Amino acid sequence: MDARDAGDVNTPDREPTSRATAPAPDTAADEPYAMCVLCGEPTEYPESTKGITLCPVCEWREAERTACSG
Repeated sequence: MDARDAGDVNTPDREPTSRATAPAPDTAADEPYAMCVLCGEPTEYPESTKGITLCPVCEWREAERTACSG
């Protein structure tokens, strides 16, 4: 059985998803980056992004914390 048939999420034809949507390329270049609400490091999102903005490290830790363990 091929890994793609098994629903493997690590296949190259699938991209990971995140809670926040990535900004459009033209807006990201014009605005400064928002700061992470947990650690204060810069995020990948512009300051105009609504909601809680997390840096990649904190976003990963939050995903680990809220993931189903069973």
